[in-house]
Amino acid sequence: MSAPLEVRGLTKSYPSFRLEDVSFTLTEGHICGFIGRNGAGKTTTLHSLLGLLAPDAGEIRFWGQPLREDELSIRRRIGFLSAGMSFYPRKKLRTITQVTASFYPGWDGETYRSCLDRFALEEDKTPEALSNGMKIKYLLTLALSHRADLLILDEPTSGLDPISREELLEIFLRLRDEGKTILFSTHITSDLEKTADDILYISGGKIRCQAPLEEFTGSYALAEFGREPLPPETEALLLGRRRTRDGFTGLLRIADAERSGLQVRPATLDEVLIHLEKEEP
Repeated sequence: MSAPLEVRGLTKSYPSFRLEDVSFTLTEGHICGFIGRNGAGKTTTLHSLLGLLAPDAGEIRFWGQPLREDELSIRRRIGFLSAGMSFYPRKKLRTITQVTASFYPGWDGETYRSCLDRFALEEDKTPEALSNGMKIKYLLTLALSHRADLLILDEPTSGLDPISREELLEIFLRLRDEGKTILFSTHITSDLEKTADDILYISGGKIRCQAPLEEFTGSYALAEFGREPLPPETEALLLGRRRTRDGFTGLLRIADAERSGLQVRPATLDEVLIHLEKEEP
């Protein structure tokens, strides 16, 4: 069976940034967390996948097919959701839904009604009357109602209150249990620790790692140090460091930590990302 999404050698150049040789594969029925700092290339990658940007090079296949070969049927199987998406602010949801449904022959009215009830959405409201959380739920309702098998989510929980975030995370887990595949870009790493099966890490326009979540975080350990200088051999082992009130913490590969004899502890996903991206003198 072909993977829901396979990317090989994706490249996109700008005057001040280059997305370079991005390659990865999604596993069907998994949630893949897409992480990296601002400007690392996450949004450029997602927009290239969907044809919103024209890449300079590379191959993108959905279920084994390039988008251009059967664009209509492939797009009907994809749901894209972004916290930055906008609607006609004064059109009622009912009207937006009618227009959206006209593009999908397989539109499932029963699923749509079920989602409206589940998310407490009122069709007579307009997008401008919805909170950020409700807007995301409405976008998710549209995606589920055209029976999307692959959901591409760009910062879907950004700006949501903790309760709304938890509600969405539960929905994502339920969708995964139903066999949906989710590519989930976010800066809120705690959301990924609760939901992600796999991690896709991008830095400086390049994919640095794709691995199961536990394998990714389990590859690193964190050591705590005081203010005194480190021996050169210890300093050379650190992948990154971060200041603390009484000194600093350093990230090490687990194998190096074991050989060094340093006292270490497991690193969280947030700590791994912060230390890999930030070095202090």
